[in-house]
This record gives sequence, C-alpha cells and structure tokens, in this order.
Amino acid sequence: MRRPSAPRAFALRALAHRASAVLAGTLLLAALAAPAAAPAAYAAPATAYAAPAAAGDENFTIKDPRITESSGLAASRQHPGIYWTHNDSDDGPYLYAVDSATGDTVARLTLTGIGTPRDVEAISIGPGNRIVVGDIGDNLDGTWPYVWIYELPEPRELKDATVKATQYEVTYADGARDAESLLVHPKTGRVYIIDKKEDGGHLYEGPEKLSVSGRNVFKPVAPIDLWATDAALSPDGQRLAVRGYFGGIDYDWNNGVPKRVARLNVPLQRQGESVTYSADGTKLMYGSEGESSDVQARDARGAAGKGGNSSSGGGSSTGAGKDEDGTSGGTVKVGAVALAVACAALFGVSRARRRR
Repeated sequence: MRRPSAPRAFALRALAHRASAVLAGTLLLAALAAPAAAPAAYAAPATAYAAPAAAGDENFTIKDPRITESSGLAASRQHPGIYWTHNDSDDGPYLYAVDSATGDTVARLTLTGIGTPRDVEAISIGPGNRIVVGDIGDNLDGTWPYVWIYELPEPRELKDATVKATQYEVTYADGARDAESLLVHPKTGRVYIIDKKEDGGHLYEGPEKLSVSGRNVFKPVAPIDLWATDAALSPDGQRLAVRGYFGGIDYDWNNGVPKRVARLNVPLQRQGESVTYSADGTKLMYGSEGESSDVQARDARGAAGKGGNSSSGGGSSTGAGKDEDGTSGGTVKVGAVALAVACAALFGVSRARRRR
C-alpha cells in the first residue's frame, strides 16, 4: 500500500522498479559481447566541431565515459548527425552533443540561470532550435510538489560552452507524479509530458506558452497504454512514438489526442530509456543507460516505403513478440531459450508486485 507519509518506502519502491529493469536487461544481453572498456580520461575537442554536409542516422555507441546514465535523446535539426543527451542524476547541469558518425562527444554545455538539477529525464528540440530539458523525474514516486523544465538556444557552433537557460516550474492538475517523457510540438512549441505508471499513464498538455512567473499547470488530455520511459514527436508533428523498457507504441498525433496505430520495433537494450526521431523523420533512435551505451536505429513508419518500424504481429529482427507494446502479461519471443526465461521472470516479478 502506498503511504504518502513514508518517503523511504517510495524511494525503495522506485529503486526496486529500476533494479528489475536493469536486471532483466542484463540477463537479456548476457549472450552478447561486452563493450570495450572506456578510456580512463576523455579529451573534449579544443575547437568548434564542424558537422559533415550529410550524415546518416545509424546505430552508434556513446563513447564518453562521463555519460553513464544517458536518459534522454534529441536529434539536432541544426547540426546533421548530432544527438543531444544528458545523464539521469548526480551529474550536474550538463548537456552533451554526440556525433552519431563516431560516437564522440563534440560539445558539452554547462547550464546557468537554473537551480541544482534533481532528476533530469528527457530532452527535446522545439521550433527555432530551442532545446527543452525535462527535470521531471521523481524518485520518491510522485511526492515533489513541483518539477522543472529548462529551455535554451541550441548553439550555432558545437564546442564546450556555458549557456544561460530559462527555468520553468511545473505542476500537474491532478497531483504530483513521476515522469520520464517530455516532447515539444515542432510547429507550435507546446510542451507535453507523459507520466510513468506501470499500468499506463497519461499525456499531459502544458500551457500554450510556458511562464517564468508562477507555476505552469499541465493537464491530462489522453491515456497512454504504456509504462513510458520516453517519447518523441515526428518532425512534421503527425506521429508520436512512446517507448518503455521492452516495447513501444506508435500513435498518430491526432491533434493532441493520440490514436494508437501499431506496436514499435523496440530493440532489446540494457535499460531502454530514450527515443527520438532522426532529424528527417525516417528513423527512430533508441538509447540506453550504462557506460558505452548503444543507440540503435529503426525505420520509422512509412520510411522509404518500408512500412516503418511498426510491427503487425510477425515479430521483429530483435526478437520482440506479441506483447512488445509493453502491456502487462504475455511473452517475449527471443532466439535463445535463456533470454525467453529472463523475460518471463521479469513479467512474473511485475505481476507479483502488483498483487501485493
């Protein structure tokens, strides 16, 4: 039973949720080769980074040893092939620009004009190349009276820099909650949040314009059938991708009332925490926490006439099965029996936890 007066119990429950996901991810990837050891020190570029004229959006590995809890991902529109990310917590007010062609960090931004980040979980890029960061996680399972959003201009040059950000205070119309998904509409600039609930959450709509004076109240507008760890809108604002640890859902945006279309072909990762569309909208890029974490590309719906990354029931190249959309119960089909057992164990623990 949840007791708001027992923050220690909330913290332990949140840690148990994350530990379950990490353990399952570890078991699922046990048969894969371990990543190469990270270098002892990381040398940041001394001069501004020059992006290539064209850059593909393919799988890559984040090499920077400072990035151990990549919890959000956003494709730059201004710098081809560049992805912005950040650590989950205990890092500081930093954003990292990663070159997808090499996996190297080409710039680190230090944010000023804000307080001490608490639990940064998401990042998105809105109109005018504005970076929006969601300090919206709540490790006490929804007890903080407010959370924060930071907004800053994306630099025209990619180099280490200090950038002043604007801080917005956020509350929810129906009470405090944990969230890891933030998205910005590419046309209107309106900010949305999806809360993280094991049995499914809601899409929350922010004010038309965020205000630095007073609190910005986000209101629930539509249910989301997933234990969501991140979400992204397509560059044209027509599609919404929501991911969880082991699956995802592809929606039509439908003027802010998402209409479910299909399951997403989400790769198996150690701890699946992030998703973003590529700058041209043809790919969905899925990220994971951990040292030397991988970012994996999948075709987006309708990309190059391939039917996109939505699955219609025949499984996927990553071995996802009938319950890939992340709903409770069901099985996950994988090539190796040991991996299937690991998935079954995870879902069994989840069911047992809900019965208590």
